[in-house]
Amino acid sequence: MTSAPSRQASEPTSPRPGPRPKPAPPSGAPIRVTGAQSLVRSLEAVGCEVVFGIPGGTILPAYDPLLDSTKVRHILVRHEQGAGHAATGYAQATGKVGVCMATSGPGATNLVTPLADANMDSVPIVAITGQQSRPLIGTDAFQEADICGITMPITKHNMLVTDAAEIPRAIAEAFHIAATGRPGPVLVDIPKDVLQETTSFSWPPDLRLPGYRPTTRPHGKQVREAAKLIVSARKPVLYVGGGVIKADAHAELLRLAEDTGIPVVTTLMARGAFPDSHRQHLGMPGMHGTVAAVAAMQKSDLLIALGARFDDRVTGVLSSFAPDAQVIHADIDPAEISKNRRADVPIVGDCKEIITELIDAVRAESETATKVDLAPWWETLDSIRETFPLGYNWPDDGTLSPQYVIERIGQLSPSDTIYTAGVGQHQMWAAQFVKYEHPRTWINSGGLGTMGFAVPAAMGIKAGEPGRTVWAIDGDGCFQMTNQELATCAIEGLPVKIAVINNGNLGMVRQWQTLFYGERYSNTDLGTHKHRIPDFKLLAEALGCAGLRAESREEVDEVIAKALEINDRPVVVDFVVGKDAQVWPMVAAGTGNSEIMAARGIRPLFDEDL
Repeated sequence: MTSAPSRQASEPTSPRPGPRPKPAPPSGAPIRVTGAQSLVRSLEAVGCEVVFGIPGGTILPAYDPLLDSTKVRHILVRHEQGAGHAATGYAQATGKVGVCMATSGPGATNLVTPLADANMDSVPIVAITGQQSRPLIGTDAFQEADICGITMPITKHNMLVTDAAEIPRAIAEAFHIAATGRPGPVLVDIPKDVLQETTSFSWPPDLRLPGYRPTTRPHGKQVREAAKLIVSARKPVLYVGGGVIKADAHAELLRLAEDTGIPVVTTLMARGAFPDSHRQHLGMPGMHGTVAAVAAMQKSDLLIALGARFDDRVTGVLSSFAPDAQVIHADIDPAEISKNRRADVPIVGDCKEIITELIDAVRAESETATKVDLAPWWETLDSIRETFPLGYNWPDDGTLSPQYVIERIGQLSPSDTIYTAGVGQHQMWAAQFVKYEHPRTWINSGGLGTMGFAVPAAMGIKAGEPGRTVWAIDGDGCFQMTNQELATCAIEGLPVKIAVINNGNLGMVRQWQTLFYGERYSNTDLGTHKHRIPDFKLLAEALGCAGLRAESREEVDEVIAKALEINDRPVVVDFVVGKDAQVWPMVAAGTGNSEIMAARGIRPLFDEDL
């Protein structure tokens, strides 16, 4: 720094007005700032509301101007993985871009799991990481890691910013790429000396993305071809994936379904895209889907796939999946079309625009085509639905039923409650036994299946939707992976509610050991039943939460009501349930959907003439 020049002797000593303030630069005119200030100003300009992160050496310059921001709230998490999942929860609940921040090396690598998770589930998040200073890159410097190289396969895009003047453009491009086309995670890596150097800031920057042109408008000819198939189909099914929610196309989906009378199935990622209470909804398809949904897809003559990717958990053995069905596949990502199942009519575009045009095309086609009566198809499906309804049995040993607990949480909570879950049995029960009437009310880790997702995701959801009740339905295994973020929730005023479905085991793994490994329970007993280690009620209180417990059916409603009344801090409810409850129906891995088990040892037989 240079010191100010001394006053000249001739200067008057009497007070005088200070220098006139410089006029503010015109909008868009550059101003001089540090790279870190440019980063924070850029985040403000793109509308970022909250950043989940932890400061560290190389990202530290960015945290100084962040302290002065009146537009961007920073939430100090306890682990970078929590920051990433919180950003995902925020993005899934609000439809906005979620943001997380970490330092270089281990801070950045701790974001790998949430980035992979967001990539699999097409969630728009931006991760900002610090990097070692430019002269040290490639020297194995302290806390150096090539995070761009590491995350290349699990991000939609990533970039290393080596010029401070490029920070505004990098952030604008990151948000644009994350949120448009097929949404996904973008990582922006910024060296420490780039954050420290002086640069100019102006907004908006020019985006330089010559090769990035997502197709949103569908091809009219393909839409008309799809309409012809829809009108002539005798056993059609609307196979709805998470892309319908990403496109905010639920209202259009409802119109299409009601116009055509076609049955609807919603995948794990699409729960809430179509109301559970609607007569045309058959439930969730796939490995733990309803028998009616699985049977409908298996025996259909036309699958209308909207924003779905024919995931293995839906199809079972692909070669035997829906063998008689023609396929209309609509998706914003052309790489998904015919990737797993060949599409007879491919349609690339935004689901909202596709369905809107499909409604008009189907109406026009129906005016000239012979109307197909779907009544026989519905008679078959209704018969299956009545024969194999979703249900559960209470444990023989008198312990608490986990399905009952989850069902009652759904029935007693406000209608606009948002639910999230970890991964395993409790996730499947939450998808089955909570009724979802609206999109963005069910948020989970679908593609990657990340244990520990629920607590930090609930934190992000609550930050984005502070006025709504947020329940995280977690397992005792998942909960122990990320429950430290409850301390964050307590300090930051994010009163989430956690239902720990405590069966003392890694439940889904135990179920597989029961069914396929001769009841040889290798390393699945967590000790939360035998030894009550940890005691979740006491742990909750230690983390600044209210701790509650229920061990019998009679206690369930009272404890849920108590949890719903507490809104000044997070609540953890330890629901001690039976250890041997299992998730049914089930299509075992490596089998086809026609081999679905409605209960252990019971296989429904689908008549050949369905």
